[in-house]
Amino acid sequence: MNGLNTVLIVLGLFLAGGVYSFQKQKMPKSVIVLLALGSAMCLAAGILRIQGIWE
Repeated sequence: MNGLNTVLIVLGLFLAGGVYSFQKQKMPKSVIVLLALGSAMCLAAGILRIQGIWE
């Protein structure tokens, strides 16, 4: 696991926390959806890089 994998996974988890926080604060749905998509993409990229599927 190299630095970029770690950054992607940490960023994905950070964004996931933002989704939860924004949802509790009743923020606009569009912001929540954008954060959720960003979180999912970061986590998926980090996991794919760890598995060696995406370089």
